[in-house]
Amino acid sequence: MAAVKELLRAENDGTLSFGDYTLAAKTKKDNYEFEGDIYKVKTFSEITKLEKNGMFVYESVPGSAVENFKETDAEVTFTVSAEGDVQFTLELEPESEYEVFINGASAGKMSTNLSGKLSVSVELGAEQSAQIRVVQC
Repeated sequence: MAAVKELLRAENDGTLSFGDYTLAAKTKKDNYEFEGDIYKVKTFSEITKLEKNGMFVYESVPGSAVENFKETDAEVTFTVSAEGDVQFTLELEPESEYEVFINGASAGKMSTNLSGKLSVSVELGAEQSAQIRVVQC
């Protein structure tokens, strides 16, 4: 999977793609309107962060590329790639339980904290990607 050279783009299927982990310096794109919301992305080799209407949505360390990101009330789905292993954090419902699937296999159930943050680590090799699905239980 290649980095998202536009930094943030809408896909024909109604999803978002964002992030470029190949950049050496922090780069951002803001005031991106998508389905009535305003998005902002900050990305480079060390971190990728997505905000919607000024609120935290996604963050990865190190930086990553995310394709086909879709968020509903019940689940979040996307494909993530990076130079190697990556840890991402999502903003979800506070104090709720979610089941996390990586490439279709359950990684187990996890609970969000008081602020609704859920962190997941994914083992990746260079030029590899993983399909992520986080479902509210």
